[in-house]
Amino acid sequence: MAGVKAFRGVRYNPDKVGKLDDAVALPYDRIGSELQSAYYGLSDYNVVRLNKGKECEGDTAGNNVYTRAREYFDKWLAEDVLRRDGKPCFYAYTEEFTTPAGEEFARRGLIAMIKLVPFDEGTILPHERTLSGPKADRLNLLRAMEAHMGQIFMLYPDPENRINAILDPFVAGEPDIDVTAVGEQDVRHKVWVVDDPKTVAAIEKEMAPKRNLIIADGHHRYETALNYRNEMREKTAGWTEDQAFNYVMATMVSMSDPGLIVLPTHRLIHSYTAMTAAQVLDKMAAYFDVTELGGREALESAMRELDTTAHAIGFYEGKGYYLLKLRDIASMDAVVGAERAPAWKALDVAILHELILEHVMGLTKESIEKKENLDYLRDATEGYDAVDAGEANFLFLLNPTRAQQVSDCAAVAEKMPQKSTDFYPKVLTGLTFSPIRTEDKLD
Repeated sequence: MAGVKAFRGVRYNPDKVGKLDDAVALPYDRIGSELQSAYYGLSDYNVVRLNKGKECEGDTAGNNVYTRAREYFDKWLAEDVLRRDGKPCFYAYTEEFTTPAGEEFARRGLIAMIKLVPFDEGTILPHERTLSGPKADRLNLLRAMEAHMGQIFMLYPDPENRINAILDPFVAGEPDIDVTAVGEQDVRHKVWVVDDPKTVAAIEKEMAPKRNLIIADGHHRYETALNYRNEMREKTAGWTEDQAFNYVMATMVSMSDPGLIVLPTHRLIHSYTAMTAAQVLDKMAAYFDVTELGGREALESAMRELDTTAHAIGFYEGKGYYLLKLRDIASMDAVVGAERAPAWKALDVAILHELILEHVMGLTKESIEKKENLDYLRDATEGYDAVDAGEANFLFLLNPTRAQQVSDCAAVAEKMPQKSTDFYPKVLTGLTFSPIRTEDKLD
């Protein structure tokens, strides 16, 4: 059962901060050095100082990126830059956005605290593998901060969208937060405080029996929060279930929400010398029907047409645009074997990794994990340009993984290859914070 709770969130005080657009940021794993510097320049109160601060030469155990984050947080609380809500709340969260293809959507979420449980318990499920480096970083930050800075993005089953219906009266009014963040300029983020006790109770009751909630984004932070919970339980004599460190802050979105959009993540191959493009094409022809098309638009249009009816992958090598259509899914059985579930073997991204990158091209899982010959791209144009400039060998294009495929894989405990999904847009950091000190409890 899902333990979903309202909480006394900490939020920016606009009277002290000024323009809230300048205080929020994308999730930490979307912030490179250039964007980090941009956030630092926007405002002295930008959340990047808490969530992904700059490292300094001469950092020590007592003065480092984590200790400085805690100093900022405590200082901003003391100065009323950050202010805690007076009673437990949920926060309705709507993101209005335009996709790269020009389509307009709105996605409804619920910001809440959800009880941490191991994956094998079955209430919360992962869909991607995690790496040790990011988890170590996030754990060090969580130890220092004793607060959740951003939200896990989580999907929950709700075929009738009952939670969204409960939130409708609140969302009809003026939002308490209305921002557009640097980094994803075409996304408008609106938040409404939901503190009516009857509504809070109704949401908690509706959420309680749910199982098979799926982490869309935030696997590293979820596992980190679970590890931190275990640490705190060991060091806290007589700990109780209502202590906040047993929970993680999440934005929860219905799997039936019409604004739930997944974008593809393409693969750019660089520094690859084992085979020429012609040799790769020749070997792929053993498994795929290979069709050369007249240009980018023709290739991408053909891929969209086959999105739900065939396994189609695009290939560009600087001169030709090729559509690769898998002839028989049994090819995956021969390459992967029976240890992977049919739902996993039917993923286009799994077909690309296992059948093409590893089996045909000879890349290893270790080299792929280290990105020795591989970059991940949301924007295919960057890939075309890199190939044209001679900076990369070739580009593989993918259709987006569908939300139902994510659910099917998670249900059978199959974790997808890295960067299999790109849920768009991202959940902002800085909308709400949640202290999880020993004295913090969820009523």
